[in-house]
Amino acid sequence: MSEYQDSHTRRTFLSRTSCGLGAATLAQLFSSGNTAPAAGLSGFPNFTPRAKRVIYLHMSGGPSQLETFDPKPGLVQWDGKPLPAEVRGDQRLTTMTSGQGAINVMASQHKFARHGQAGMDMNILFKHMPEIADDICLIRSTTTDPINHDPAVTFLQTGSPLSGRPSMGSWLSYGLGSANENLPAFVVLLSGGGQPVPSRYWHNGFLPSRHQGVKFQSSGDPVLFLSNPKGMSKENRRKTIDRISALNQLKHQQSGDPEIEARIDAFQLAYRMQGSVPGLMDISREPKNVLESYGAQPGKASFAANCLLARRLAEAGVRFIQLYDRGWDHHDGITNAIKGKINGVDRPTTALLQDLKERGMLEDTLVIWGGEFGRTTYAQTRNRNFGRDHHPACFSMWMAGGGVKPGITYGSTCEFGYNVTENPVHVHDLQATILHLLGIDHEALTFRFKGRDFRLTDVHGKIVKEILA
Repeated sequence: MSEYQDSHTRRTFLSRTSCGLGAATLAQLFSSGNTAPAAGLSGFPNFTPRAKRVIYLHMSGGPSQLETFDPKPGLVQWDGKPLPAEVRGDQRLTTMTSGQGAINVMASQHKFARHGQAGMDMNILFKHMPEIADDICLIRSTTTDPINHDPAVTFLQTGSPLSGRPSMGSWLSYGLGSANENLPAFVVLLSGGGQPVPSRYWHNGFLPSRHQGVKFQSSGDPVLFLSNPKGMSKENRRKTIDRISALNQLKHQQSGDPEIEARIDAFQLAYRMQGSVPGLMDISREPKNVLESYGAQPGKASFAANCLLARRLAEAGVRFIQLYDRGWDHHDGITNAIKGKINGVDRPTTALLQDLKERGMLEDTLVIWGGEFGRTTYAQTRNRNFGRDHHPACFSMWMAGGGVKPGITYGSTCEFGYNVTENPVHVHDLQATILHLLGIDHEALTFRFKGRDFRLTDVHGKIVKEILA
């Protein structure tokens, strides 16, 4: 190649990365890119962890506890009648309900059955999940503060309803570092339709940008813009990256800006990911029986494929794997809509836990299932096609593996499924407990920003010791 061609190729690459990789994707690739897995903070973990990694299955939109894991058979006699004022108390109504007039009770739309040695209640629409009832720690008393989706998801993931703070995966990347030099510490996968899931849910906030989550795709190009631009060979990309790194090193020596180091790491990691990610994301390499157990089809994006990818990513050393499954916001048509959503997650979720267990990974992998809030006991009568509105006061979540007690139900709600009556678990408590299972003191994991020490749990949070194994 001539000197001009070499120079032209470099200019082309830099031009494209500045508006492609640089702006769109490399901002998501600021994970550790050293020649060895990057260590976290000195002294972390603070004590022996029970979990090495997290697979977080977020049901985006807020699944109804009354149609999943918290049966209230007594509501049948209240169906169509006004919700007693003393039950609702001074809790807020959303603008979607405040103008509808009647606030009438709607009974659970499906029957429940008990499963496992402890008799865990589940909607009968769950055909597979009863198989893992004895592995699940069900929390019926989760509670949060925000009443709308965006602040509620932001609160759950970052500890604040206001955007701008680091997400949970970013905090873990910061505290514990990366376990694989060729992969990010924090990976995100999306499925389903419905509410948008903005990238700020997995943002690094004020932490160094290497800790931002990276969005992977279960079909097509595994990471957007990861492939070489047209006309760019692997060898020329290697040369270009080396030259850019040399320039950035000089700049770093002059300024000491840590973001320059992150930028160097980003280019290096992107290069290594070209070799590691495509094979990792190719589920066609899995045995037929494994694909069938998840209900996953190679080349087809789905929650099932993402669950299988989550296992593969966990095996490969990814620290925090976040799955968002959209479409759980059932303001209307909940009777039929919940069938479709349960059917879509039931089999893959079950297969994931069973797969992890068979591989000896469940004991040190924490799996979390749940949404950002629950749904109201009263009916929302949008177009007379009944659904349920947002309800932050109580909702159900479950965890499995990674040091939690299996086969138990923790906390309870009132006969209307509207208020927590025993053992409330606030979102900050949930966050503190997750960090504890990973060997982190949630009060010790801090970052000084603008003169203040910030943490995931803000100034709150207590460990839910009763659910620890």
